[in-house]
Amino acid sequence: MTNPTSAAIVGLETSNSVGANKRPGRKSRRRLSVLIVFAVLVCVAGAAVHQFRESMTGPRLPTAVARSGEFLTVVRCRGELRARRSAQIVAPADVPELRIVWLAPAGQVIEAGSPAVRFDPSSAQQQLAEKQAALDQAQATLDQAEAEANITAAQDRLELANARYEVERAKLEVSKSEIISAMQAEQSRIALKLADEKLSVQQATIRLHEASATSKISSVTRTRDEAQAEVELTEYRLSQMEIAAPIGGMIIFLENRSQGWLNAQPFKVGDQVWRGASIAEIPDLATLEFEGKIEEIDRGAIHAGDEVRVRVDALPELTVNGDLTGITPLTQPGFEFPPTRSFRGYAPLQDLDPRLRPGMIGSMDVIVDRIPNAVIVPSQAVFSRDGKPVVYVEEGDSYRPAEIEVVGRNPDEFAISGVEPQVTVALIEPEKPT
Repeated sequence: MTNPTSAAIVGLETSNSVGANKRPGRKSRRRLSVLIVFAVLVCVAGAAVHQFRESMTGPRLPTAVARSGEFLTVVRCRGELRARRSAQIVAPADVPELRIVWLAPAGQVIEAGSPAVRFDPSSAQQQLAEKQAALDQAQATLDQAEAEANITAAQDRLELANARYEVERAKLEVSKSEIISAMQAEQSRIALKLADEKLSVQQATIRLHEASATSKISSVTRTRDEAQAEVELTEYRLSQMEIAAPIGGMIIFLENRSQGWLNAQPFKVGDQVWRGASIAEIPDLATLEFEGKIEEIDRGAIHAGDEVRVRVDALPELTVNGDLTGITPLTQPGFEFPPTRSFRGYAPLQDLDPRLRPGMIGSMDVIVDRIPNAVIVPSQAVFSRDGKPVVYVEEGDSYRPAEIEVVGRNPDEFAISGVEPQVTVALIEPEKPT
């Protein structure tokens, strides 16, 4: 008995062969479609197998290798660099109408004695020309007064000599009274008296002329001296139009608050400067030190003389060594909000890098203890399990919790016991992968 299904298949193949004979391209297109579907199924199956294997082996976690070496217990504090020695550039206190026409480039390191600020000298130069002209006129007036006084004195001396001559001549005539008539003798005595009076008048005139000349010369001399003082003052002010750096270092221009605190900007060319204004500051880069803010809870652990290591945020690859030289006896308020209070620790830096600048923010690690031959792991590798510290040691494709004892700690690393060095530990708890 013939199977109906087999008969149907035979009939289908017969019809397909008949159709294929009629349309030869349909068979090749069907084979191509079958190949495409088979390739898609293979890709889907491969992805499923890979996902299954991943789920069986568990996720791959970030790890670190426990190392052996000296462990440093540190107290870390934030702060900034500052210079122990600095000098300010201040505008002259006795020079009016100061306007900046040139400034040394901000942030540039300049040497002591190099020009730092120049002011507009045109007004002072004009005043100097006017004061010099007034001085020349006062000197000419003084010279004229002295010449007139000399001429008057010479004329007075001549007239005084004549008057004395007349007196002597009259005395001689009076001495002849015994040999001349009485009338002539009386006339000689009258002439002598007139000559004496004329001499007295002349002497009084001379004293008057001398007093007048002295007074006039004193007045003109005072005027000349005042003009000379004005010239010297203007020359001094002109010499203050350029200010040199008092010390070598990096020049930092201060804020100009003449337009109010909200509009304050560093001094620049064209700014009007008031008398005695602080224009710039020059910190001595050779005296750089780190000023750290030490929290009250850490104050008892550190002491002056402790070794420190300083890192600045702007140069993360740089580490500078130093020693803690001093700690403030009392806390000081900070300027952040909410306000805080902390001690200040100062550490001069050794082997200064030329890229370091005052005001750079960073951190200071104060070394308070050293543990030799310690097993050290990153702080992210230590977890708490059932109230005990553990690390997760990598074993093949899984992680085994291992109880440890924390020997020392700092913000970045832990010194532990309970595991051997060179083991690989997870940095994320396996039960809570991220």
